[in-house]
Amino acid sequence: MRKLASIQTVNAAEPIPNADAIERLRVLGWWVVAKKGEFRPGDRVVYCEIDSLLPERPEFEFLRPGSFKPAQTDAAGGVVLPAGFRIKTVKLRGQVSQGICFPPSVLPAGAPADEGADVTEWLGVRKWEPPLPVGMGGRVKGPFPGFLPKTDETRVHVLEPVLQRHRGRTFYVTEKLDGTSFTAFLRDGEFGICSRNLWMDEADETNLLARVAKRSQLADRLRAVRAKWGFSPAVQQAEVIGPGVQKNKYELKEVTLRVFNVIDVDAYRLADHARMLEVVREMGLEPVPQLGTLVLGHTIDELVAFSEGPSALNPRAQREGVVLRPPAEEHDPDVGGRLSFKVINPKFLLKYDE
Repeated sequence: MRKLASIQTVNAAEPIPNADAIERLRVLGWWVVAKKGEFRPGDRVVYCEIDSLLPERPEFEFLRPGSFKPAQTDAAGGVVLPAGFRIKTVKLRGQVSQGICFPPSVLPAGAPADEGADVTEWLGVRKWEPPLPVGMGGRVKGPFPGFLPKTDETRVHVLEPVLQRHRGRTFYVTEKLDGTSFTAFLRDGEFGICSRNLWMDEADETNLLARVAKRSQLADRLRAVRAKWGFSPAVQQAEVIGPGVQKNKYELKEVTLRVFNVIDVDAYRLADHARMLEVVREMGLEPVPQLGTLVLGHTIDELVAFSEGPSALNPRAQREGVVLRPPAEEHDPDVGGRLSFKVINPKFLLKYDE
C-alpha cells in the first residue's frame, strides 16, 4: 500500500542555481525543494508524497494560498473527501519539486520514528482524488469485488532496490493513460463492471462505464473468450478516454476504451503480456499504447527523463508517463505484489496541474 506520509532520511542536499534561499533535497528517489539549511543529509524527516491531502492544522496553514482544496460532497451532501492542503508537483527556480518535508516534531506523541514507517494515519493525511466527472454517478452494487486482484502501480521513486536487483533484465513498456479506470468481468456466468473503487450496476446507463460496456459489447466478448480459452476473463485497469473524461487531453472525437490488464478470474491471476495482447485482439479491443522494450540499467532520474515525451495517441499532448513490467508475471517483495512500476512524466504534472 502506498505510504503517503512516511519517515525518511535526507540523502543529499544540493544548491539550486540562482536561488539563495532554497535548495533541493534527495529523499528516496524524489527531489524536494526546501528552505536552505532547514534539513541536512542524514536528518530524519516526515516526507509527504505528491497527491497527499494534509488536514487543516495550524502547522500546515502556510500551504493555504496555493494548496487549499475545499471538501468534496456527494449528491446527498455527505463529505466524500474533507477539506485540506493538496501536495502536488511544482517548479521553483527551474527545479521540479515533488513532495514536502517536515521535521518529526510535526507528529503526535507515540508515533513511530523508524525509517520507512508509515505515518499517514498519524498525520490524518488522505489521498487527493479529483472530483468525479459528470456521468460517473449511477447505481452502486457494492465495493470493488474481492475476487478480482486490485492493482495499482508503485512509483519508481521508492523502488531503488528493485532497479538494482533487476538490472539487465528486459521489461516491456506501455504508455500510462490519463482517463477513468474501468473493469469488466465474467464470473460464474455473471457479467459486471467496476470503477476504480466500486462495483457499478451495468444496467444503469446514466453511468458512462455502463454505456461503454454496452457499446463495446463486452458481455458477449468476455463470454466468447470464456468459450474459447476456458477461463472466466476480466479486463481490468482499462482506461476510458475521450470527450468528457479528464478534459480529453488526447483531443479524441469519441469515447474509447484501452485495455491494460487481462485477468483469469478463476485463478485470481493476471495474464502474461503476450497472452494479454492475444486475448485483447481476440475481443476486438485495443490495448494501451505499446512502446517497445527496455533493458533495465537506469537510475531513477534517467527513467524519469525517459518517461517524458508526447503521447502515442496525440503528439500535441504530453504522455502521463510509462509503466514497466516483465514479459511474464512475477511477484517482487519490495513492490509488495506484482513486479510492475510506473514512472510519471513531471512535464505532464506541471502542464495539467496534476
